[in-house]
Amino acid sequence: MRMDKERPSGKIRQGRERRGERPERMQRPISRESKQAQPLWICGRNSVTEFLKNGAIQKLFVKSGRKDERLISIISLAEKSHVPVVEVGEEKLDQLSGGVIHQGIGALLKPYEFADLDKVLSEWEGKSPILVLLDGLEDVRNLGAIVRTAECAGAAAVLLPKHKSPPVTAAAMKTAAGAFAYLPVCQTGNIRQTLEYLKSKGFWVVGADMDGESLYFDANLKGPVVIVMGAEGKGVGQLTRKMCDFCVRIPMSGKVSSLNVSVAAALLIYEAVRQRSSL
Repeated sequence: MRMDKERPSGKIRQGRERRGERPERMQRPISRESKQAQPLWICGRNSVTEFLKNGAIQKLFVKSGRKDERLISIISLAEKSHVPVVEVGEEKLDQLSGGVIHQGIGALLKPYEFADLDKVLSEWEGKSPILVLLDGLEDVRNLGAIVRTAECAGAAAVLLPKHKSPPVTAAAMKTAAGAFAYLPVCQTGNIRQTLEYLKSKGFWVVGADMDGESLYFDANLKGPVVIVMGAEGKGVGQLTRKMCDFCVRIPMSGKVSSLNVSVAAALLIYEAVRQRSSL
């Protein structure tokens, strides 16, 4: 258990002593700015508004007929941004949204751009960033909820392993309520390589696990940290758990044995934020 060991000073360090590690030889994980192959469809008034502000929308679709003040204001914003606006019937919007509640509006996004991890780290140099790595997450709505919480809390980025993560879909965008427009989301390669690389940069890795060594609010979450959240119903993978410096648990007093992963992530993220506010 590493809870009693000295933690980083609160700044991203270029390396730290670890048994058998030489940070200067650490292999950089695959994480560079890249685009999804296909444009995305999003819907919902909050999501569309935030992506309009961010300049990420190619074309706006609104239901034909009478419009309320909120829809009119969104259309006005699109016109000021020189985004084409197309009126369609509600059935067409239903079809385009794929069953997601659209609130009378939807939009075609430009291909989603994943952020570059090194660029994120450079922007947080000398600070105490919070990264959230998702190990095996499956539900796109949980992805959206975690991205929303991370953005609201001021986290640095969410990390999505390329082969163990859900895609960024319209449902994820809707759940995130526009957070994808602001929070960097990095697509990374091998989880082990990614965590080793971040450790070489001075990060401590904390996993959320029901058998964790301590309660999450007793753990030291100050300084640069990577919060690792596992898959729904499965938790953090065994190999990933071994890469964690320590694991924490959330106290459960009821009859239900676990929380939704997005709720658990919110507790850990905001505990890390709380500890920073007391520095």
